[in-house]
Amino acid sequence: MEIEKITSQLIEIGVEYGPKLLGAIAAWVIGGWIIRAATRGVGNVMDRSKFDASLKPFLKSMVNIVLKAMLVISVLGMLGVQMTSFVAILGAAGLAIGLALSGTLQNFAGGVMILIFKPFKVGDVIDAQGYLGSISEIQIFNTIMVTPDNKTIIIPNGGLSTSSLTNYSTEEKRRVDWTVGIAYGDDVDKAKAVIKKLADSDDRILNEPEIFIAVSELADSSVNFAVRAWVNSADYWDVFFAMNENVYKTFGKEGLNIPFPQMDVHIQK
Repeated sequence: MEIEKITSQLIEIGVEYGPKLLGAIAAWVIGGWIIRAATRGVGNVMDRSKFDASLKPFLKSMVNIVLKAMLVISVLGMLGVQMTSFVAILGAAGLAIGLALSGTLQNFAGGVMILIFKPFKVGDVIDAQGYLGSISEIQIFNTIMVTPDNKTIIIPNGGLSTSSLTNYSTEEKRRVDWTVGIAYGDDVDKAKAVIKKLADSDDRILNEPEIFIAVSELADSSVNFAVRAWVNSADYWDVFFAMNENVYKTFGKEGLNIPFPQMDVHIQK
């Protein structure tokens, strides 16, 4: 009799909850497929519309998370779970998790602030948190940077959004500064003319604003010139290195000496 009673109860439970369970499983499988398709669709739409590359990973992640949360709530509702109680439990759990993951939530908030105010975007070269490199991706919690020597740096968004940073890609033009020294006794006017000629021969150096050349310091071993020229931001380092090389090659031909530190030692017997 006990076996018949247990069997009867199992049959009743199966009849009552079986369809709900099968429906919930089907909804989970179909919903997962729809979410993946929707996420891909959002990505394709952003690609076709030339959407800001900084926002693409963030928005795709947000769409995926929101849709999955809706799917979980729907499946639990199909299983007969009282959503009022579930939401209350979820709220309490969320508070506890929030306290435990305060740093992670700070990074999330930092990511939102970066995407809203856009202090930098994908492709910009920035100097922040002790690192210099090009931004390759802005994620929900972290920003991915690639350094000039091809190292990948992962920087949490929390500190990145609240600290100072230098963005080298914001402005179209940048000023290049050099310090050029000649030996005492060399012709100052001739040195200025040679520097000006080298600058004029480089098409990457802009005519406006005009290049600035002036004696900046009477140093221990040299007379130093401050040389300042404006270039397009993309040409900064190429122009900087090229001018250094050209000065070294040309000064010798023009009879101008590039000094180096020297010390006179007098030995007394």
